[in-house]
Amino acid sequence: MQKIVPNLWFDHNAAEAAAFYASVFPQARVTATQYYPSEGLPDFQQEFAGKELVVEFEIGGYRFVAINAGPEFTINPSVSFMLNFDPSVDSSAREHLDELWASLAEGGQALMPLGEYAFSQHYGWVQDRYGVSWQLILTDPAGEPRPFVIPTWLFGDGVQNRAGEAVDFYTSVFPGTRVGNLVRYPEQVGPAAPGSVMFCDLEILGQWFVAMDSGAEQDFSFNCGVSLMVECADQAELDYYWNQLSAVPEAEQCGWCADRFGVSWQVVPANLGELMQAPDSYQTLMGMKKIDIAAFTPAS
Repeated sequence: MQKIVPNLWFDHNAAEAAAFYASVFPQARVTATQYYPSEGLPDFQQEFAGKELVVEFEIGGYRFVAINAGPEFTINPSVSFMLNFDPSVDSSAREHLDELWASLAEGGQALMPLGEYAFSQHYGWVQDRYGVSWQLILTDPAGEPRPFVIPTWLFGDGVQNRAGEAVDFYTSVFPGTRVGNLVRYPEQVGPAAPGSVMFCDLEILGQWFVAMDSGAEQDFSFNCGVSLMVECADQAELDYYWNQLSAVPEAEQCGWCADRFGVSWQVVPANLGELMQAPDSYQTLMGMKKIDIAAFTPAS
C-alpha cells in the first residue's frame, strides 16, 4: 500500500496535465476527481467554484495527485521523478524509454540531454511542458530491483550538502527506513563538497526515494510545487508525523507543513476524502493548521 503520495501543484490546468500523463505513460490512468464547493469559498478561490480541486492519477499503479490551483507555487527540479527502465523486466526498455522521452520533451526542455553517462548507458533528465521533472534511466539489471517511479530530492540552493543529514533525519522519523545504495562525492564538484551525497536511495514505509546533493549551482529549492502527502491511520499517527516533520510555523496550513530542509509535506487522515463529504468540511479544513479529525461533522 502506498502511504506517501506525491502532490503536484498546477496553475489552473491540473486536469489537462493528468490527462496528458495518462496518455503518454505506460499503464497510466486518471482514477478520481474531486471538485471545489460551488459556494462558500474564500475570495482568492472564488474563480474555482465548482471546478476541479484535485485529480488523482496512477502511473504503473503508483499514485499521484494533481492539485488545481493558482500561480502561487511553481514546480521546479528540486523534486523530480526517476523512471527506471529495466531490461530484465522489459526487453524493449530502451525503445520505451526513448518513446516516453520524446513525449515528455515535446514542449518541455532537457535538463540533461538523453545519452550515455558514467552511471548509465542511456539516461536523460527532462522538464516537461507543465514543469514536472523526470529522470529516465536504463537501469543495470545486475543491481537490486527498484520500482519504476522513485521521487528524487535534489539538495541545492539553501540546503546544499545536506542530503546526508536529510537521509539520517528521515531514517529517524519513519520507522523501518533502510538505506540502499550510497555514493559520495570523492572530491569537490561545483558546490558539492567532498563526502557529500552524490546519490543515495532509501526505502521509506515501503517506498523508494532518492536524495542527491547538487553538483552544479542552482537557483531553486524545495517548495509547495511538489508536496508529499502522508496518509495516516488515526489522529495519533497524524500527530506523530506532524510533530516530527513540521519545522516552519508559517508554512502550516490545512494539513500542510515544511520540514527543516524546506521539503513540503501534507499530513492527512487516510480517509480525508470521506471526511470532505461532510457538511462544511471545506471551510473546516481551511481553518486548520494541523488537521483535527474530530472537528469534521459526520456526514448524515
